[in-house]
Amino acid sequence: MKKILYILQKEFIQVFRNKTMLPMIFGVPIIQLVVLVHAATLEMKSIDMYVVDKDLSTLSTKLVNKFEGSPFYKISGRSFSIDEANKEIENNCADVILHIPNGFEKNLIRNNSSEIQLLIDGINGTAASLINAYSTSVILDYNKNILVELTQMPKLADMEPISIQTSYWYNPELNYKTYMLPGILVILVTIISLFMTAMNIVREKEMGTIEQINVTPIRKHEFIIGKLFPFLIIALFELAFGLTIGKVFFHIPIVGSVSLLFGFTLVYLLVVLSLGLLISTLASTQQQVMFIAFFFMLVFILMSGIFTPTETMPMWAQNVNIINPFYYYMRVIRMILLKGSGFWDISREFFSLLIYGTIMLSLATWRYRKVA
Repeated sequence: MKKILYILQKEFIQVFRNKTMLPMIFGVPIIQLVVLVHAATLEMKSIDMYVVDKDLSTLSTKLVNKFEGSPFYKISGRSFSIDEANKEIENNCADVILHIPNGFEKNLIRNNSSEIQLLIDGINGTAASLINAYSTSVILDYNKNILVELTQMPKLADMEPISIQTSYWYNPELNYKTYMLPGILVILVTIISLFMTAMNIVREKEMGTIEQINVTPIRKHEFIIGKLFPFLIIALFELAFGLTIGKVFFHIPIVGSVSLLFGFTLVYLLVVLSLGLLISTLASTQQQVMFIAFFFMLVFILMSGIFTPTETMPMWAQNVNIINPFYYYMRVIRMILLKGSGFWDISREFFSLLIYGTIMLSLATWRYRKVA
């Protein structure tokens, strides 16, 4: 036990003496949380609409004003030429074109139907789908209003419209920051624990101090515990620090048990720290660590469901996610913080990660060779 305590003392002294590591531990999380939570969003709050109104009638003007009055739309320009409007999309100056053809009002009054055209920039499929949904909703609401105005049936005009009230569970205001902040926390905790563990051990190799440690009477398990435990403490501190920032500055709800979240995080960190130890046994330089860790991080993050639900992925991708620790933690942290899930709600993920961590730690310990 004394040997482990000496190793822990040495590791903490080494961490706090490193001038580049302290900003990474304390400064980077604040910057990333503040910047990424605001920047990493799929919400469409400012849609640039270019209007081609060839009718210039009362009803076409009301439709344009309907879009202009929406907080999501901004009229970026007007023209009578559809070719000129297309150039605006090509130059990335407009997201959608509202094309109202000549005779719009005339056809609507005489034939009870008319056509308009929406031309949407589809380079970003997700954004295009949202713009289409928003625009269709505005047009349907406009259509309902003019139906009442143009009808010759007074009784229909006097009827109260059906009132639909929608409520959303767990995120009633549909605040995207509430959804994104737990995901950013997962990335921060993982980066700190994975990179720092792998880099620390490989740095010992580059400096030659690992050889001095290997010839000491320190046993393999004592060395591994002494190396991994400090970064486990630092990662838990990062989680607590991030939750505090999220609560104070972003007002994220913490519905579930914080102790349950930290308990699950311990199991998750067992996997991540073991992965960092395994990477350190495969790499000889810090540059190699960066490339290997970057490969795993990039794949795991993109498949974790940070932006879109994993259920929408192809079946083969969902099967591959079985070995993705990000997937389990990303799902659980949102379940606990936003839904208030209990242990039995996350028991499948808990025991899966526990088995995963045991296998990873055994493999990393086996790969690490100590010469006494």
